[in-house]
Amino acid sequence: MAPSVQQGKDQVARLVKQFATNRDAYYAPDYKEAHVRQELLNPFFLALGWDVHNRQHAAPDYREVVVEGSVYIQGQKKAPDYVFRVGRERKFFVEAKKPGVGIRRDPDPAYQLRRYAWSAKLPLSLLTDFEELAFYDCRSRPSEKDKASVARTDYMTYEEYLDRWQEIWDVFSREAVWSGAFDLYAQTDIRKRGTAAVDAELLKEIERWREVLARNFALRNPRLTVEQLNDAVQRTIDRIIFLRMAEDRGIEEYGRLQRLADDDSIYAGLINLSQQADTRYNSGLFDFHADMLTPGLILDDRALKPILSGLYFPKSPYEFSVLPPAILGNVYEQFLGKVIRLTPSHRAKIEEKPEVRKAGGVYYTPAYIVDYIVKNTVGELVRGKSPQRLKGFRVLDPACGSGSFLIGAYQCLLDHYLNWYTEHDPEKHSKAVWKHRDEWRLTTAERKRILTEHIFGVDIDRQAVEVTKLSLLLKVLEGESDETLGKQLSLFREAALPDLGDNIKCGNSLIGPDYFAGQLMPDDEELKRVNPFDWEREFPAAMSAGGFDVVIGNPPYVRIQNMKEWAPLEVEIYKQRYAAASKGNYDIYVVLVEKGLSLLNRQGMLGFILPHKFFNAKYGESLRALLSEGKHLAEIVHFGDQQVFAGATTYTCLLFLKKAGADQFRVVKVNDLTGWRATGEAAEGTIPAVRATSQEWNFVVGRGAKLFEKLSQMPVRLENVTSRIFQGIKTSADKIYITEEIERDAGHVKVYSKAKEAEYWLEPDLLHPLIKGGDSRRYHLSRTNRLILFPYARQESGAIELIPDAIFRACYPLTWAYFLDNKDYLENREHGKMRGTRWYGYVYPKALNVMPLPKIFTPDIAACASFSLDEVGDVFFTGGVAGGYGILVLSDYSREYILGLLNSKLLEWFIRQSATQMRGGYFSFESRFIRKLPIHTINFSNPAEKARHDRIVALVEQMLELHKRLAAAQGSGEKERLQRLIDSTDQQIDALVYELYGLTEEEIAIVEGSV
Repeated sequence: MAPSVQQGKDQVARLVKQFATNRDAYYAPDYKEAHVRQELLNPFFLALGWDVHNRQHAAPDYREVVVEGSVYIQGQKKAPDYVFRVGRERKFFVEAKKPGVGIRRDPDPAYQLRRYAWSAKLPLSLLTDFEELAFYDCRSRPSEKDKASVARTDYMTYEEYLDRWQEIWDVFSREAVWSGAFDLYAQTDIRKRGTAAVDAELLKEIERWREVLARNFALRNPRLTVEQLNDAVQRTIDRIIFLRMAEDRGIEEYGRLQRLADDDSIYAGLINLSQQADTRYNSGLFDFHADMLTPGLILDDRALKPILSGLYFPKSPYEFSVLPPAILGNVYEQFLGKVIRLTPSHRAKIEEKPEVRKAGGVYYTPAYIVDYIVKNTVGELVRGKSPQRLKGFRVLDPACGSGSFLIGAYQCLLDHYLNWYTEHDPEKHSKAVWKHRDEWRLTTAERKRILTEHIFGVDIDRQAVEVTKLSLLLKVLEGESDETLGKQLSLFREAALPDLGDNIKCGNSLIGPDYFAGQLMPDDEELKRVNPFDWEREFPAAMSAGGFDVVIGNPPYVRIQNMKEWAPLEVEIYKQRYAAASKGNYDIYVVLVEKGLSLLNRQGMLGFILPHKFFNAKYGESLRALLSEGKHLAEIVHFGDQQVFAGATTYTCLLFLKKAGADQFRVVKVNDLTGWRATGEAAEGTIPAVRATSQEWNFVVGRGAKLFEKLSQMPVRLENVTSRIFQGIKTSADKIYITEEIERDAGHVKVYSKAKEAEYWLEPDLLHPLIKGGDSRRYHLSRTNRLILFPYARQESGAIELIPDAIFRACYPLTWAYFLDNKDYLENREHGKMRGTRWYGYVYPKALNVMPLPKIFTPDIAACASFSLDEVGDVFFTGGVAGGYGILVLSDYSREYILGLLNSKLLEWFIRQSATQMRGGYFSFESRFIRKLPIHTINFSNPAEKARHDRIVALVEQMLELHKRLAAAQGSGEKERLQRLIDSTDQQIDALVYELYGLTEEEIAIVEGSV
């Protein structure tokens, strides 16, 4: 049982007394670091509640505390003394020293600790000899020149432990770490200025390598093609990283790359080392039968020497032995976003890939997302199955990138196999498991077998394929040393690593070889770019068995409008061959979902992270139909506006599908991502499969699910009581048509135009007040000095038409001159579409007839219901960003009554459940969401209903007047009194709406508690 704070303090009191009594003995020359750990530090961390001695008998990968032996290679220690973990996740390191080292002033121990923790991407770690204890913020890049005080956030001696025990406990106790207090402290109480994450720094490092290597390879090898150049640079970097990480893990002799840098012909030496590695590992990474390019290339020593010599202590801040696989994956994911091009003069140039540039960058899937998807697909399907029953079990990532999902799947399978063997008489499975230091471990041979039998991936990018292979090969060797690997190699007489050429392949997952059917000789460049992939030929065993058991991943998010720039033919091919691409301007991820589903066998499962926009977007209709008709939905984890990807604004969900279908599916709505990660807390529920149709998906779970269902069943919607819900004007030249009023006289208006950054006098007849979405509040529309030029007039027929140029010149000479000043720009809009007699009109002349009518207005995006009223129809608004929608209420209904319902808490609550949510607490009020708002129609023959209706209309009229008075009010006292009246009136309207819609007290509490 873990000690309490007081019990821990009592235990430490005995240790403090013990140290003070025997201090001279602890300073003795023969007193070792091992002794301080055993006699002082182990009891110290036991007092903090940690299971230092593994009394719970947890498996090696799940021990709370990993205590390492002091392993030194060429005088450099290769691992921290203590690793404290939650599950597999490392939380902090402790570096232990012998008393008397002088932790307060000696910079070497601090640099050593900070290298470990920074490389492992841990925010905090401890340095101690028991006599002294130092807290370090380990997020800033360490330097050998740093003083011991750099990044130290706290320091104390053993004499202070008892007085400050609560401080230590609140951050580093087991209770604090498992409860999340440690993470909170790291996020809020530690300074962040000057931090430089290891992945960002390592990315800069290998990007610099790429640039140096690319330029020198291109210079010294003028016959290299651009494809060969990219391949040579990638292979060289991959080999360096693999060999260097193998050195720090003790698998390769430490310092071999460093010694190469001190010789001549460094590149030849690197090739020689790689050829030796080929003999030992027999891996595609070092396969010189396949790679006949790199051995014959020339690379100057001046290019390679700084790279190799900068990889070692003390110059290098990286400690590769503790570098997490996810860090390398993150680095490579970003790295792969750029590619080497060759100029006409054969000079190398690094450029961002067009699809990455359009997407705004590359974003690595966080490990907790990978783990959740893997657990609920791979973990679900292998649970309880023996190795025999798992024969032929296959996991696929069809757009594998740097391989993060495949690494996660591989780890899940390694755990499963080890647990099964250890629970089923491990001595009988000598080829699969072996004992090392009293712990059962999978043999390297078994780790290889698991990888090659179960893990498969495809990517269109050849570099990504090589990176995935590298990541998986490093994973095979994780936890091995030269000693353990040597024993196994001699025992099983086989190479240490597998060749992954049959598992990880390069090609276009979405396009087959029939793309070039009918072409005798396809264009080489197009063939390389399209890179068709034949699933039947490349993975015959899987396809002959009906497909893969699991498909997982993070498909690319690329709008087809962007893709048309570099892959126009593929865009049309997808439309022809995939149902999910048949509606409008789709996003490529919907095609990957359809393809992934088709690659599953009859009992297979799919798990993707992807945008949830397809739930409600028109282009998602075909995919929704495909998934609903087959009842394929298994689970949805909806993140709403919670941001999963660091540095990007994306609105995502986790989508789990079953090929066989199911009668119901689970929905999880995450409103607090941090809380969900820590505790799994979220609103969740089960939805019948029949509820998922091709129509827009709005799955409400939790406390308000029944109320939402009740409102959704109401027969009348906003679209039924309106003649039109329309978007604002789209001029395609706002900077010309939208001006700012400066002054006006009897017949003219002086305006400022951003187009020419000049002032103009214009006729007022064609100028209308313009509002933006932010100008609308509940019951109030703010007018500004913004005006929009409207070069149209209503004809006798009632239609709105562009004013002919002859009439324009005669009646509006000032405005015509203004247009002439901007003619070049106006004519060339939309690639010259507006050349001709209509050059001064709007490109998209929509909503012109209805814009000058009385209307209800709503912003397209708002934090709360913000419906306002344009009572006479003189206010115009634009569409798109910061625009909105106009609502024309049928004459059978009172506009004020509908306005009161729309601004009520009840219908705002409905919008919050059904509309797209954006970061910052904003919701979409687009037509596709508001048209479905349930409207209670009045039975005027019912006196009670009629009375409520009339009372709402009166209160709304009062609200409109109160808001006008509030806008004009000058003194703070008057404003305060008016605001109280507004709040009171709002509450009265809400109460009447609750009565009309028949809400119970419990349902009212749900609404009031959410809005």
